[in-house]
Formats: sequence, structure tokens, C-alpha cells
Amino acid sequence: MNTLEKFEKKHLKELQLDKKLPSFSSGDTIKVHLRVKEGEKERIQVFEGVCIAKKNAGINSSFTVRKISYGEGIERVIPLFSPQVSKIEVVKSGSVRRSKLYYLRERSGKSARIAEKNVFTQSTNKTLVDDKKSQTESVDEKKSETESVDEKKTASEPVDKNKSLTESLDEKK
Repeated sequence: MNTLEKFEKKHLKELQLDKKLPSFSSGDTIKVHLRVKEGEKERIQVFEGVCIAKKNAGINSSFTVRKISYGEGIERVIPLFSPQVSKIEVVKSGSVRRSKLYYLRERSGKSARIAEKNVFTQSTNKTLVDDKKSQTESVDEKKSETESVDEKKTASEPVDKNKSLTESLDEKK
């Protein structure tokens, strides 16, 4: 590993500590909050569109976002670790089979739509599993309580195994 790669790796770790970037891929609709400086004033401008490409190249990683504005297609290549990017939000996940969606450039209208991905998150799945576990635990606790009550009843009344049920009932009377 040469010195340039070492420097990039170190700098990349520092940048990743500062920014919390969501995981997104091509086909996802995202909102990119960009810092725009006009004169002395600085403001945040939101650029919302479909991510049509993502380039993973360490510190030089970038992604391309495409949106339609007033009937005109606008694409913007944004460096992932740019200081101008303040926040990235994933609006919805798209179900696509390609990593580069350049074919959307020729399409418009309904043919340019991307189907939404059915996402089952781990947290939702964990809560369902936790709910089932808690339900089974509460059922097990109820069973153990009833068993302990039955044991207390039988412990207070000794039963002879050789005697029949009717004989033991006659003795109790």
C-alpha cells in the first residue's frame, strides 16, 4: 500500500466519523440537502430525484441524481464526501436489476417509473419476534403458576397410589 492510499484511507475514516450517510443504491428516490452560498448568505437547497448511478471509489465516491424539472431532465453528479452535502435522506427504495440506470434518460412519463421495493427491516422483524417470545413466555409463566398451585394442593393432601379414586374421596368425607 503506497502513501497515497494510506492517506486516503485515513482521511476517509475521519470523514465517515463526521457524517452519518444512509445506505442507498441506484433506483432509490433520495433527497440531497446541499449547502448553497450566495454572496455572504448560506442556505440549504434540497435536490430530490432518482439515484441513477453510484460510484464507490473510496474518497472519490460519487452518485448521480436525476430529476425532471419543468419537463426537462436534470442530472447532478454529487461527490459522496463533499462538504457541500449536509444530509442525504432516502425517500423510497426502488426495485431495479441494474446498477446504472442510464436507460431512464430516453424514457419519460409512466415508462420512467421505478417500482418500489418491498422492504422488511430487521427492526420490524425483531419486534415481531420479541412480541412472540413475550407471548410464549407469559403463557409459560401462567402454566408454571397453575402447576405450582396444583403441586401445593397435592402436597397438602397425601394420596396413596394403591387406593382407588373413590376410596380416597370417601376418606376425605
